[in-house]
Amino acid sequence: MALKRMDNVGIVVEDLEGTIEFFRELGLELEGQATIEGEWAGRVTGLGDQHVEIAMMRTPDGHSRLELSRFLRPSVVADHRNAPVNAFGYLRVMFTVDDINETLDRLRSRGAQLVGEVVDYEDVYRLCYIRGPEGLLIGLAQELG
Repeated sequence: MALKRMDNVGIVVEDLEGTIEFFRELGLELEGQATIEGEWAGRVTGLGDQHVEIAMMRTPDGHSRLELSRFLRPSVVADHRNAPVNAFGYLRVMFTVDDINETLDRLRSRGAQLVGEVVDYEDVYRLCYIRGPEGLLIGLAQELG
């Protein structure tokens, strides 16, 4: 099975509306906003009880997205906003794949570890987060239906 595409990159922010406006000015389009909470969400992220406001921003060509998140619960635990460009890590990158189970099997052989659980979101996606090399957080999504 082949990797299909990179789905989005997640960025945690304090000022969601201001950040949306910044990226609009840059040229991204607001694709939609939502509040994410509930048992399924905490199972995917491994954070348990969570309440997050998100905004999905899309590049004009429709091929790339940023998921901006403002965590209301739980509290943010680290702040990397002032780190220089050569600082280690990032929040996560999400990739869409043909088959999550097959992909997990391949990546586990390279040291990947499942963070929470593989979870179905409605009848739209199967989702999971894994820790890859050096603990990097990577999301996997499989389109259903």
